[in-house]
Amino acid sequence: MGAGAGTGRARLSGTARAPFALARGRYRTDGRCAPPPRTLTGRRCLSYCRPVSLWTSLEPAAATVDPGADVTVRLRLRNTGDIVDEYRFEPVGDLAPWTTVEPPALRLYPGTTGTVALAFAPPRGPEAAAGPHPYAVRITPAVRQGAVTVAEGALTVTPFTELRAELVPPTVRGRFRGRPRLAVDNLGNTALTASLTGSDTGDRLHHELSPAGVRIEPGRATFVRVVLKPRDIIWSGAKEERPYTLHVHRAGTEAHPVDGVFVQLGLLPRRLAACLGVTVALTLAFVMLWIGYQPQVRTLATERTDEAAAGLPPAPEPSAPGPAGAKAPSAGPAEVPGTTGDGGRGEGGGAAAGPDPGAGSNGASSGGSGGPAAAPGAGGREAARGPLPFRAGDGPNLFVQFAQVRMKTANASDPCRLTGSVRDGVMDAATVAAIACFQKAGDARYGGVTAATDGAGSLGRSTMTALLMAHFGTDTSAVRPGDENPDVVWLDSVLLWADNVQYDAADVKALEARVRADIGYLRSAADRASATADDGFAQRVASCQRALGLRATGTADAALFAALHAGRVKDQDEAGQVTAGEFPPATVGR
Repeated sequence: MGAGAGTGRARLSGTARAPFALARGRYRTDGRCAPPPRTLTGRRCLSYCRPVSLWTSLEPAAATVDPGADVTVRLRLRNTGDIVDEYRFEPVGDLAPWTTVEPPALRLYPGTTGTVALAFAPPRGPEAAAGPHPYAVRITPAVRQGAVTVAEGALTVTPFTELRAELVPPTVRGRFRGRPRLAVDNLGNTALTASLTGSDTGDRLHHELSPAGVRIEPGRATFVRVVLKPRDIIWSGAKEERPYTLHVHRAGTEAHPVDGVFVQLGLLPRRLAACLGVTVALTLAFVMLWIGYQPQVRTLATERTDEAAAGLPPAPEPSAPGPAGAKAPSAGPAEVPGTTGDGGRGEGGGAAAGPDPGAGSNGASSGGSGGPAAAPGAGGREAARGPLPFRAGDGPNLFVQFAQVRMKTANASDPCRLTGSVRDGVMDAATVAAIACFQKAGDARYGGVTAATDGAGSLGRSTMTALLMAHFGTDTSAVRPGDENPDVVWLDSVLLWADNVQYDAADVKALEARVRADIGYLRSAADRASATADDGFAQRVASCQRALGLRATGTADAALFAALHAGRVKDQDEAGQVTAGEFPPATVGR
């Protein structure tokens, strides 16, 4: 009543119902005043059915303000009644958090005018949307509390644009391609439309950006997939760094540059190329020597035949008959020692021949072959199988290989970083020492239980959970509900280890696929699949929270991250059993 761009005054007309607050039940349908409540006495009872006696004016009625700045609008009001009253002011509407009224209350005598200042200070951020915004100020009298007046106006927030762009990761490595991602955040208060291009010094890289154009709402972000392909292949030799720049173009403004580095590796490692060169040189030298020197080859069969004939006793005269009953010597083959008369099959090499060096451990051989028994595996021992954990000497398998790659790609300042050469997927001495160091450091930092659960230097459910969680740190913003990014897939892998005790074939297959993808990403920052933190993901998070004794919110919060960093898993005292037939999976190549 009495609010708006101009001026207004309550007046009596007709039955005098219009200027009064009928909604509060003061007037009956015939226009007469209803009896006041019994709680009203004295002057307040006398003023119960009096008309609204307040005149207001906003100067100016419509204002404009820049985000991050402020603007002041004056509210003038006059007490047109016949009693002294005090008016309190309260901002209402969407702009209320950014509005201050000074003074907050004003006391006016009848016929006097007062002024209050309305200060609007919208923040410089996406929450202050560009465009017109209506606002209102509720004016409540102290005496006539039911005669509330609302002054309304309009405030226009000017638009501004601001963006932030960064490469994740800023440096990628590869022989044929690199796959970083460009994150673009809209920090302005209007929708951002931009196109994306790439360039590099010497035009030595081919840039593929998907999508090439983006539209981002205020306060939102988007990820652009980038594929870098070198135009020339480095067959051998040292790696080369190729700096490049991605440009974010907006209409009417200069392009926003984002710098990155692509480290191109040689197709053949330097040591392998040197070994191949030496091998080729030695082969050519041998061929040249063979061609230049032709040895004379002659047979000694005649000489050896003559010598054998000379050593034989003289043959008997054909005319001299032998003794009576004498038989000619048998022309059949002589009996081979160590064989029986049943076609040459023997047991254990025969008694006369002694122990057979080629016999197996059970003392039996077939056909007298004498070959060595088959080894249980190419490395002299069978591949490790469940149950968990993997201990010193186990392997080779995919999960131990992931732990090795994870420790090798740790920060250079990390004392637990795995250096030197190791056997892929095998729990050798260097791998056991690195895992033990990681367990000790993580348990001290997070109050963890990895060493107590799996054993120092062993790789089980608890240590795998902590190793995977090292990807996140303590920031939970990457896996908020509704987000779609590769970190949701990574956290799903953590939940498979932390919220399982029995691993069937489906679990092992899922773990194998994700661990292979994680190894590829750690080695070359390869692009990973994305997933959405939907209701199914929230249910899996809640299940893990219940298993760890946490509040089941379904959201990856700080409490869940702290527990997973500490290596806490379902049924902590259980080592974990595997029912899958093919376990553990084989390693991946380099």
